[in-house]
Amino acid sequence: MIRFDVLTLFPAIFDGFLSESILEDAINSGKLSIHLHNMRNWATDKHASMDDRPFGGGPGMVLKVSCVVPCIEAVQQMTTQKADIIMFSPQGKKYNQKLAEQLATKERLILLCGRYEGFDERVTELVEVEEVSIGDYVLNGGEVAAMVLIESVMRLVPGVLGDCDSSRFDSFSSGNRLLDCGHYTRPREFRGLGVPEVLLNGNHAEIAKWREANSLQRTASKRPDLLEDQN
Repeated sequence: MIRFDVLTLFPAIFDGFLSESILEDAINSGKLSIHLHNMRNWATDKHASMDDRPFGGGPGMVLKVSCVVPCIEAVQQMTTQKADIIMFSPQGKKYNQKLAEQLATKERLILLCGRYEGFDERVTELVEVEEVSIGDYVLNGGEVAAMVLIESVMRLVPGVLGDCDSSRFDSFSSGNRLLDCGHYTRPREFRGLGVPEVLLNGNHAEIAKWREANSLQRTASKRPDLLEDQN
């Protein structure tokens, strides 16, 4: 089982996310656990302020090191499990399937969801964190990024998906630098478009060969950079 501890100013954002579909089933069956921690509980003034104006001036507000570090330390001590700490930041390493596979081997992940102009730089000097970016664009906070990480890692936890091959053959999975092949289901024909005959003949060797060729063709057409990476 893997444990996620999510440190956020807005825990209610996760309410719907945690109560739907496969993720809810995985939590209820004990295959993973997710714990939300409101960082405001570690604020030190009567207004529960977590942010302040940046030294040197400029727009926006900065999350205070005097609140964030005690919060991290308190959450770390909630269990004896070793925790890897992920901070979502545009300066972090690009998140991809390879990193998801590495994180899926961990027993506990603490996810830091920033807001405003981000964390006081001293947080990374006092706490060992791995900075991660889910893409070259700007979000209002790290909560959506945390959901992306949780869902991509959750799929790799044994027993979470009904079919163990579901994640093994996903696009970008280890050893697979090709996009997935096309998939079809009933009806056999819709508005003049049919299903490739090879998928209907029951010959599994031919079907596997078609899927491999289709995967290569789709990759060459849609993501040729993936093929270049293999050279």
